[in-house]
Amino acid sequence: MTSPTLTSSEKEVRELCVQAREAARLLATLPTARLDDMLDEIAAQLEKEAPAIFVANARDIDAAEKAGLSKSVIDRLRITEKSLSAMVTGVRQVRALPQPLGQKITEWERPNGIKISKIRVPIGVIAIIFESRPNVTIDAAVLCLKTGNATILRGGKEAIHSNRALIDALKKCKSLPKGAVQLIGDTDRALVPFLCRQSDFIDLIIPRGGHSLIETVVAESRIPVIKHAHGVCSVFVDARADLAMAEKIILNAKVQRPGVCNAIETLLIDRAVADKFLPQITTALTQAGVEIRGDETVLKLAKGGNVRAATVEDWTTEYLDLILAVRVVDGLDDALQHLANYSSHHSDSIITEDTATAERYLNEVDSATVYWNASTRFTDGGEFGFGAEIGISTDKLHARGPMGLDELTSYKYVIRGNGQVRK
Repeated sequence: MTSPTLTSSEKEVRELCVQAREAARLLATLPTARLDDMLDEIAAQLEKEAPAIFVANARDIDAAEKAGLSKSVIDRLRITEKSLSAMVTGVRQVRALPQPLGQKITEWERPNGIKISKIRVPIGVIAIIFESRPNVTIDAAVLCLKTGNATILRGGKEAIHSNRALIDALKKCKSLPKGAVQLIGDTDRALVPFLCRQSDFIDLIIPRGGHSLIETVVAESRIPVIKHAHGVCSVFVDARADLAMAEKIILNAKVQRPGVCNAIETLLIDRAVADKFLPQITTALTQAGVEIRGDETVLKLAKGGNVRAATVEDWTTEYLDLILAVRVVDGLDDALQHLANYSSHHSDSIITEDTATAERYLNEVDSATVYWNASTRFTDGGEFGFGAEIGISTDKLHARGPMGLDELTSYKYVIRGNGQVRK
């Protein structure tokens, strides 16, 4: 059976994969000092290339505005002096973190004298398919480099000029091996399934984006996938909540940056405090520009004017906008049942002064991150002390929640003997 003829774009992607595999072999052998030198040079080069990066990003922003993309998408797309500085700071934070490679996870000796060690090693070649956020380009590159992995990046067309400018800055770093960080410059979506079939060269695929992108990658991939799916995050206000604290946390979790995956999309309120708290919180939310989509009780008690009836679809919708689904529940059991039915298992928080209730919530909610009296906006690699993150996994195998350095390693068993043979 003859192999199908590849298009020119497919040939280019295949060549990137070949180069990445070669780079991964080299990266896996380099000492930490060499890997850290790369990150130092990347940080300096990003600062040097800032004017070119801003010009490229302005082209993407202009195109996004003309295309009528939402404010939340444009917010994720924009590179400001502050956000570029944060990228550079993130690079230096990752550089300063302890190196997981070579770490002995555990070791033991068998009765026959052989010594077994479980050692952290690179995964190899990691392909990351993402949308909108150009900072992912840098976060992914530096986390993978620190852990000795080569990276193939495929961003969305809305950020193509920004991504190219960021990768061009990295290519000027003399310490980076050829193929260590690659960008697929062609934004044709037909190349995503092709990339997902390159199992001879790629060890892991991480998709970050909308539901359709995730579904395509999962359906097409012949390579292990760690999903970074949608975030239908929530806050539950318990009967024994500090309501002033609850208002502060809810506003932060919804309004600060509504277009990110750790912003809440659902608010659950215990019926015992609904009469008092619903007018208070809906007034505050609508004053902040939030549209409320509520159940019957919410519609009766809400204040502020920007309120409409919720549908079943609202409980599973990631709005990424100033929209919040609000429901009154009959205590903790009802809140837990709601989350079991509708949560995306990303980030969920309880506001309560009752320790027993909080501990039960923390134990029973099956999400990657669960909070007590804190905003879900802390689900972030930087906030967790990882320097940056490759994404936030909603899977359960290999990695869950914010993925930092440890999650970008695998392990192998190293066995040392002195002549033992199996009988």
